[in-house]
Amino acid sequence: MNELLKIFLSSMLVDNVVLIQFLALCPFIGMTTDTGKAVGMGIATSFVMILATVVTYPLYHFILAPLELQFLQTLTFILVIASLVQLVEFYLKKSAPALYSSMGVYLALITTNCAILAVTLNCIKKEYSFVQSIVYAFGSAGGFLLAMFLMSGIRERIKISPVPKFLKGTPILFVTASLLSLAFSGFAGLIK
Repeated sequence: MNELLKIFLSSMLVDNVVLIQFLALCPFIGMTTDTGKAVGMGIATSFVMILATVVTYPLYHFILAPLELQFLQTLTFILVIASLVQLVEFYLKKSAPALYSSMGVYLALITTNCAILAVTLNCIKKEYSFVQSIVYAFGSAGGFLLAMFLMSGIRERIKISPVPKFLKGTPILFVTASLLSLAFSGFAGLIK
């Protein structure tokens, strides 16, 4: 149990997919203008990330590896992720049309979200068991959601703050993201 907690905390805080690995920066910058949209995007991406790990792990270990087709893992994983995104898109269109329309093009971009692919590939690279892979995916998904939520809260605060003219817009976002990243690097000594 202690090992699973280490994997979870490490993937969520110490090795955060957005703030430490610098993956999924497009939704991180593009979808954090509003906390509701950021949380919606974070939940949708987290769902796909976890489900992709659940599907790709057995696919790799029971089909690709025994048939010595490991070279197809990236292509196979991308196809799985694209299929799962379609399921999420259909679900959101039916159950939450406002969130679906507010996400716009970013919902389709979950398909090409490198963080999801990175999590599935990391589970194979780190040689995690199925349970460890699921825990790693949950931690990574939680870290993604946390990063989205923090950035959206900071951006809402920036809207009402006196920002110097030369920093308004994108520059202040990247300064903020770099400071968040620096703060998360402080978690490096948390897990040993």
